[in-house]
Amino acid sequence: MKRRHLLGLVAGVVLALTSSLAFAQGNFIVVASTTSTEQSGLFGHILPIFTKKTGIEVRVVAQGTGQALKTGEKGDADVVFVHDPVAEKKFVDAGFGVDHRLVMYNDFVIVGPKSDPAKVKGTRNVVEAYKKIAAAKAPFASRGDSSGTHAAELRIWKEAGIDVKTAGEGWYRETGSGMGPTLNTASAMNAYAFTDRGTWLNFKNRGDLLIAVEGDVKLFNQYGVMLVNPAKHAHVKVTEGKAFIDWLTSKEGQDAIAAYKIGGEQLFFPNYKPGQSS
Repeated sequence: MKRRHLLGLVAGVVLALTSSLAFAQGNFIVVASTTSTEQSGLFGHILPIFTKKTGIEVRVVAQGTGQALKTGEKGDADVVFVHDPVAEKKFVDAGFGVDHRLVMYNDFVIVGPKSDPAKVKGTRNVVEAYKKIAAAKAPFASRGDSSGTHAAELRIWKEAGIDVKTAGEGWYRETGSGMGPTLNTASAMNAYAFTDRGTWLNFKNRGDLLIAVEGDVKLFNQYGVMLVNPAKHAHVKVTEGKAFIDWLTSKEGQDAIAAYKIGGEQLFFPNYKPGQSS
């Protein structure tokens, strides 16, 4: 009897542990997001806070915004957290995303070598800065990856009246990679680059690079989050995904975003308002 009781007890414990493990392994969401939220260190700061509160693990797929939206479109993520309002609106209008909310913002900057061959340092007019870089044929490293950052960069080249595909030969280089690797390329080439400030502040391999252009309103960088539409993909984890979105836009989530700093400098500024979306 004692032996049967012991065996039953052991079996119960094993079953309980197995069930708990299965639950833990299943209690996660996949978030398709940008390399900037990952490489800036923001996710390393806020995600443990969310997981501790909810028990939901967040598995991040860090890509350019264009790729992140495609990941969501295919149903390979539960939540999309990116920074290209124009592309985000198209994603929602096409029925791939729901519950779109603005979360936070920071800004873009142009970094470049201390020698400043294009003579743009200190200017607050990013369009004029691009014209000077092109006129000087100064080396410029671009992500070239259909990310939100790349899309913003291309909009400014267009406004400057410069087609880098034809005019950029010899000085304009597309890396086809994320922000960190692109900054590494810029550092190695002593080139200019267009980057979000958050990734720049967390970037260590700066070499002779420094911020050359900042402060133009055209450099504003808004981030938005949305749930992948479960009507398109029935396997989307609606409850857990909505919990993450609700937390990001709650006071606790917004305070956690604001609290992330490097060297005393705040990297992202929360700006969620109920009912607001782009």
